[in-house]
Amino acid sequence: MICGIHQPQYLPWLGYFDKIDRSDVFVLLDTVQYKKNEWQNRNRIKTATGPQWLTVPVLYRFGQKIMEVEINNKERWQHKHWQALVTNYARAPYWDFLTPFLENMLKQRWDKIGALNIEIVKGLCEILGIKTPLYVASELGSFPDTPDERLIAITRQVGADTYLAGSGGHNYMDLQAYESAGVKVIFQEFRHPVYRQLFSREFISHLSVIDLIYNHGPESLNIIRSTRN
Repeated sequence: MICGIHQPQYLPWLGYFDKIDRSDVFVLLDTVQYKKNEWQNRNRIKTATGPQWLTVPVLYRFGQKIMEVEINNKERWQHKHWQALVTNYARAPYWDFLTPFLENMLKQRWDKIGALNIEIVKGLCEILGIKTPLYVASELGSFPDTPDERLIAITRQVGADTYLAGSGGHNYMDLQAYESAGVKVIFQEFRHPVYRQLFSREFISHLSVIDLIYNHGPESLNIIRSTRN
């Protein structure tokens, strides 16, 4: 059984959901340190003038875990994100397919970025048709602090014997530690598909998956899977 593990991100890109779809079980790793200026509180959409960031403002203190980081609700970030969606996707072929979910997410009050991201990932998986069971690390118990030992422990905790690593894992993982623990490691190696987008003919990759869903609706998962070997 294959286990995928990743930090919960905000409106993640296609490769994130490819990793979930390739896994038999997937764990949202909310117990590790929050990384500033990465993907845990922001992502990109396509506009008529190019990519645009959608950023959730946070009140981050160094050393906090993802599940501990508070959202700065003094800023009108939800209104801004909603306006960006309306402006750039209201004429998308599948506006009605995705918007009720995003509108519901943006109408609620969220206090922690981890909780928001977890619900968004779960909801987008359902919309895409991904059936992989999702677990949250903070609900599974405590795990070692060192990265490889943590991933090995989580993989074994959920009953898996194989860990699905990102393509960059070759550069920093101690593969001998996994072998010694009896955990096989495989690598994702995601290739980004090209799909029909709004606005200019220039294709922009590595956007939030919502760009794909707005343009292709129920065919989105097939498109994510289309470049696999």
